[in-house]
Amino acid sequence: MKTLFYIAVCLLAGVSAQCQISTTLKSVSEEQLIRTKLNSLTDTSMHGRGYVKNGKENAADYIQARFRELKMRGVTKDGSYAQSYYFPVNTFPGKMKLALNGEDLVPGQDFIIEPASISYSGKYLKVVPIDLKQVVDTAGWVELANSFVNDNVYYFDDIETVCKNLNIREDVFPYILPHGCYIIKRSEKLTWTVKMDTCRATIFYVRESALPKKWKTADVAVENDYHPKEKNQNIIGIIPGRIRDTFLAITSHYDHLGMMGAGTVFPGASDNASGTAFMLYLASYFSTHPQKYSLMFIAFSGEEVELIGSRYFSKHPVAPLKSIKFLTNIDIMGDATNGITVVNATEFPAEFAELQKINTANKYLNTIKSRGKAANSDHYYLTEAGVPGFFMYSNGGKGFYHDVYDRASEVTLNQVDNVAKLIIDFLKGYNM
Repeated sequence: MKTLFYIAVCLLAGVSAQCQISTTLKSVSEEQLIRTKLNSLTDTSMHGRGYVKNGKENAADYIQARFRELKMRGVTKDGSYAQSYYFPVNTFPGKMKLALNGEDLVPGQDFIIEPASISYSGKYLKVVPIDLKQVVDTAGWVELANSFVNDNVYYFDDIETVCKNLNIREDVFPYILPHGCYIIKRSEKLTWTVKMDTCRATIFYVRESALPKKWKTADVAVENDYHPKEKNQNIIGIIPGRIRDTFLAITSHYDHLGMMGAGTVFPGASDNASGTAFMLYLASYFSTHPQKYSLMFIAFSGEEVELIGSRYFSKHPVAPLKSIKFLTNIDIMGDATNGITVVNATEFPAEFAELQKINTANKYLNTIKSRGKAANSDHYYLTEAGVPGFFMYSNGGKGFYHDVYDRASEVTLNQVDNVAKLIIDFLKGYNM
């Protein structure tokens, strides 16, 4: 009753927006607020926040709506939060079918498509197993590749040996295949990604347990749609501080893999709806707790496509990079049961020591692990350009990553409220 009365008084007093935010943060836990945003970012309407069915656009709209609610300042002349750029991307909006010996395999669970693949279709195609161990040099590979027939599907049990013999990485192998359809065995879990180019082939990576004992036929139907100039957006909002032209940056990436065909969604709950929801919670908190330095919140796009969004921002910053005193990047913040890891801890020992001091005093987390420099998230291009900063990720959870199982229901948010308190204290006291 007291909370309802307080809201009513605030509304009558004409300070509804800030009052409602303040009351909500006091009456609802950090975990509940983060969970609400996590669920929204992984909703079916987001289509995996990728490049099919306006997934990334819907996610960008959602984040901008939250920034508007918080009355954050935009970064363009017209007050917009969006920083647009363009890049090429290969997508799979249509058919995605693989049947072996007449049995349909489940996309995302039994197989994934090579993300550089092109369209291909055929029924009752003969499957021909190929022993790649016989290929010992480039000449041998050329001879074998020239023998492939388009009407067959070729099965490779082991590409590791041939890649070693040809002195190429396994991720290069798809680009040396001639036009046609191929199946490659995967013993480990299936993890997908996004690519900015195409190869000549159509390649399925199939889980070993889903493969038949005897090969007969394959039915295939894949539709790709290559976009040479896809529009993408970084979403940036500012909460002014007492020193308006100096910033602490809080960042995360909101994009994920989207869809592999018309019916298979990669929700990306841990990676990185959790980090984006966490960032939005911090924005909610600081919107009612202004600080000495202005706070710049950046939701990067294109992280899953070679960090392209943060790379673009590092070359086209909305404020001079030297005006950013420190950057805190959050990627995968779904379960901190085993604490967090801080990338660049060894590069900025004074800041890491302060983080450890705050944690020890308040007993927020059982451990904070130190890690050195790594090009594994959106902090990288900015720190390489001279912006000091950390990348923090949580240690815990079931390990679902770049797969169809990374759903909101699998994200516990254990101890994430304490991570929020730790980062808030760190940023409040920042004076390096």
